[in-house]
Amino acid sequence: MKDAKAFTLVELLVVIAIISILAALLFPVFLRAQSKALQTVCLSNMHQIGLAISMYDQDYDGLYPYGLDPADKHEPNLWAAYPAFNAQIPHLPMLHTILMPYVHSSEVFHCPADSGFQIDEQTGAQIDPNSNPPNAEPSSYKKFGTSYFYHTVLCVLHLNDSSLPYPSKTLIMQDGSGMWHGGQFHLDLRYNTLFADDHCKLLNYYQLQASWDEPVQ
Repeated sequence: MKDAKAFTLVELLVVIAIISILAALLFPVFLRAQSKALQTVCLSNMHQIGLAISMYDQDYDGLYPYGLDPADKHEPNLWAAYPAFNAQIPHLPMLHTILMPYVHSSEVFHCPADSGFQIDEQTGAQIDPNSNPPNAEPSSYKKFGTSYFYHTVLCVLHLNDSSLPYPSKTLIMQDGSGMWHGGQFHLDLRYNTLFADDHCKLLNYYQLQASWDEPVQ
């Protein structure tokens, strides 16, 4: 019986080239699918947080949780215009701590795409302009206990659902960095967001800014 014919070097190189081309074509597809899966888990987390806030509201006369997010805790000067609230910041609990009795696991506050954010060491500018606490490394969840940031004015003004003229447009919470579900530039930043009517949505940077500007009274 004759020996099986071996691959020549040229044939082997052709096979390797074909495999490389297929890998180059499929790799972006796999990355997009993975990114979409992480985004979906994050949106599910936010929906569960929204339900937890609704249960909290029922226990506290409809008021939104009186607590902080990492930006409030680490950049209290954000609330200099509200001196009474600003003075309370060192003594107030974090929002995710307040909501723990209403969720099954602390992982609800963990965006699986959370890769943190940091300040540019050369310019001092924040890589993500919406993220006030510096250097959330290796992730916001690991450093602060949450990947999500609260629209804290809801508690500062002691608001409840009936105080909001447009619940479907009033932002309750967002994930901490537009890079987690988008890119590094304003045009492609993407934020998962939770609204007062409990729906969740992926917003670009400009849509998020418009949501922050929606009236809450």
